Amino acid sequence: MTFFLMLVFFFIIPMCLLKFMLNFNHLLISLLVLEFLSLSFFFGLSSSFHYLNLESVFLLYFLVMVVCEGVLGLCILVLMSFSYGVDYMFTYNKLLC
Repeated sequence: MTFFLMLVFFFIIPMCLLKFMLNFNHLLISLLVLEFLSLSFFFGLSSSFHYLNLESVFLLYFLVMVVCEGVLGLCILVLMSFSYGVDYMFTYNKLLC
């Protein structure tokens, strides 16, 4: 179990953050990376809560927030695609002016 915690916290989370920072072209790719980052946080928290014998009610609240974040991101993606026809991130900066 400690190997899984080390894998999550020292490899998967930095790789997700690096992917989010370097590949910021499409909104859908950014949303997928953020969801994978949230799931890796969830797996790390759940294994650490299980390892420390703590209550896992917090994990339910965390999953509810992750689902709300995902739904909000998909709603923004659909609205931007219907309004502007493209999900490129560089076009949103031009639309703000």
